[in-house]
Amino acid sequence: MAEQLADLTVGLIGAGNIAHVHVAAWKALGARVLVHSVEGAESLAEQYGLEVAPTLDGLLAEVEFVDIVTPSPTHKELTLAAIAAGKDVICEKPLTLTAADSHEVMAAAEAAGVKVFPAHVVRFFPEYKAAYDAVQAGRIGPVAVARFYRQGSSPAGVEWYRDVNHSGGVIMDLMVHDLDQAQWMCGPVTTVYAVQSPPNVDGISPVCVAAHVTLSHESGAISFCRATWGVPGAPFRTGFHVAGASGVLKYAAGTDTGFVDELRDDAVGGDVLIPAAARGESPYLTQLRELAIALRGGPEPRVVGADGAAAVYLAEAARASMESGKTIDMKSFTSSGAVA
Repeated sequence: MAEQLADLTVGLIGAGNIAHVHVAAWKALGARVLVHSVEGAESLAEQYGLEVAPTLDGLLAEVEFVDIVTPSPTHKELTLAAIAAGKDVICEKPLTLTAADSHEVMAAAEAAGVKVFPAHVVRFFPEYKAAYDAVQAGRIGPVAVARFYRQGSSPAGVEWYRDVNHSGGVIMDLMVHDLDQAQWMCGPVTTVYAVQSPPNVDGISPVCVAAHVTLSHESGAISFCRATWGVPGAPFRTGFHVAGASGVLKYAAGTDTGFVDELRDDAVGGDVLIPAAARGESPYLTQLRELAIALRGGPEPRVVGADGAAAVYLAEAARASMESGKTIDMKSFTSSGAVA
């Protein structure tokens, strides 16, 4: 594998929270990393021994492919810029904020002959991959009911997260991982129904909020996804319970999976949390190695551009259901191209 990634030069666009785990992975793979960001590039470069690219064009001219780790509303513009420069792209989730924009990006990539891979890192967590493999092998029989949950500290200190026009809200930003998992494990989705409490007000998400989405699948399976932005500083928790005709697969990150204090409004502090791997190497390292090898002509990775677009499509349908109070039929649902 080391030979497949020899002399790798990666362009990192963005220098925020998630950039640190991406940089650690690229450094572990021996890559030369150039970083460009509106702010924070110099500090990140000094901390990890990277090179700063003062301009986006300068970065695109020098790197093999780009890794986009910027805030969600910039993903489409930056991905299209990289595609126009003939560069392959790895982009943090969500790929874009609407399915229409995701399809525009994928069409541009196909026309340019480049690849776009979304960084849906949960597919690289060993617990989720083990469950997927067990389902595919028929070890629990056909899936009947699956439940996925994800909850963590509210990103209230970073205002763009609460602006639904910029983040897509808790469903697009946080639940998109489990919408992807539901479709990965249970197959194509036919209907989507969603509720959120408390509701958004004038396009602004509450600081503490929970969303629940019910998905019906072509296979006959029913899946339930829950995502919570809890009190700032609350611990990150995630897990699943997948029941089939002949068995059950379940996982919980940590022993306490209750709701204790998660919606309390009298705490202070906290930041956006990034979950750690329960065991083994970092899933971010596993992910970026697999994606980079694929970009160099290796096997197709476990997540491709169409998967990222599909997750955005489900998240957009969920938000449409939440806003209308109706069940969304995925056979007739079309992306409006509007975030809110």
